[in-house]
Amino acid sequence: MTTPAPAAAPGGTGGPGGDGGGRQPHAVVVGGGLAGITAALRLAEAGARVTLLEGRPRLGGLAFSFRRGDLTVDNGQHVYLRCCTAYRWFLDRVEGAHLAPLQPRLDVPVLDVAHPRGPRLGRLRRSALPVPLHLAGSLATYPHLSLAERASVGRAALALKRLDPADPALDGIDFATWLGRHGQSPRAIEALWDLVGVATLNATAPHASMGLAAMVFKTGLLSEPGAADIGWAHVPLGDLHDTLARKALDSLGVRTALRTKAERISRTRDGRWSVEVPGETLDADTVVLAVPQRETHDLLPEGALDDPDRLLDIGTAPILNLHVVYDRKVLRQPFFTALGSPVQWVFDRTDSSGLTGGGQYLAVSQSAAQDDIDEPVAVLRERYLPELERLLPAARGAGIRDFFVTRERTATFAPTPGVGRLRPGARTHAPGLYLAGAWTATGWPATMEGAVRSGFSAAGAALSALGRRHEHPLQEAA
Repeated sequence: MTTPAPAAAPGGTGGPGGDGGGRQPHAVVVGGGLAGITAALRLAEAGARVTLLEGRPRLGGLAFSFRRGDLTVDNGQHVYLRCCTAYRWFLDRVEGAHLAPLQPRLDVPVLDVAHPRGPRLGRLRRSALPVPLHLAGSLATYPHLSLAERASVGRAALALKRLDPADPALDGIDFATWLGRHGQSPRAIEALWDLVGVATLNATAPHASMGLAAMVFKTGLLSEPGAADIGWAHVPLGDLHDTLARKALDSLGVRTALRTKAERISRTRDGRWSVEVPGETLDADTVVLAVPQRETHDLLPEGALDDPDRLLDIGTAPILNLHVVYDRKVLRQPFFTALGSPVQWVFDRTDSSGLTGGGQYLAVSQSAAQDDIDEPVAVLRERYLPELERLLPAARGAGIRDFFVTRERTATFAPTPGVGRLRPGARTHAPGLYLAGAWTATGWPATMEGAVRSGFSAAGAALSALGRRHEHPLQEAA
């Protein structure tokens, strides 16, 4: 279903366009995930007339919600950190920041159920002290590492702080190799480095680019005391990424066409662009492709990139989410993470889902889930329900109202060593054609933050070429 194109976006008084004339430029953004929404917002704010195309019946990309009976369910558990300034801009821009609050201070419960003397609970917390002292107290009392391992972690963190994540040499080695060179034991990797890295990179240390790992740890843990404070949506993701995002787009006069997939993009004789969709051809001054790398590859016109097949070399990695509805409350914390168990992170989604009747709904988020992603639901149920009972004594004997699974087989790009040289920037060789998506060269792993940053980059490049005045949103915020 499409909405009619407006005559002009608010504020679009027809300033200088890329063709040197006074007419209002038309931008077509292909893809309605966070990257595409961001690009559309920025282009429209600068006075372009914008059409946003999305093949699905909703916006939000791979961070969305759906209905299951009386529940509103997120396809996966998504979090962000205080250092995610671009995603925080997005939340502010759609007037949804209060619906996805941040912790006052980082506090992560870490439960080890494999300790020889029984389950042990530790916490990763920060203080208000300056970096790196803000984590020193927590590390000094962290029960899941020996005294020697805690000391070695501190030394590795100081070495990591001196690295430049943009150094191409770091992209060529894996995180585990670097950690081994800096004295990190297998236990330290499991109980600390992978605890953070798997959730943020969607890969274990042997399969993660050291450049991306350095970026995550330097920015999240070693830049400023509050950088790693965690935020998450207390409402369904669809409320933020679809409902509120559409409201913001509508306020700028953006034409949002859902269930509308771009089939072909080509250059017109007058140097503009033609975007073919079912039953319609759109003419545009600029096009932003904000779709996954394989779809981008299929839509790229000849000559847009030196070696477009490199996009196909950017692999993907899965994320699995298990959803369990109990007949009683079994978890008192909003979330926790586990050691000594296949369970990774567990979140209480009771309130956000709209569950009533006194039960509790838990979402179990499993990153780097290559081994489980294709397992039948019955197998996953048999494997994970006993594990939750090990972790949560209150779950023993509790009734299971529902158990279901959501699978994102291509949830993120794979952050493997060498991926940095494959990720293209926003600009192509074709004037007026730009790329966006978390898989592009943002410097970040595949996160909501990276997606929004890519939207900034693509829109900024397009507006510069169109002669439209604009400033980077994060500079404006500063």
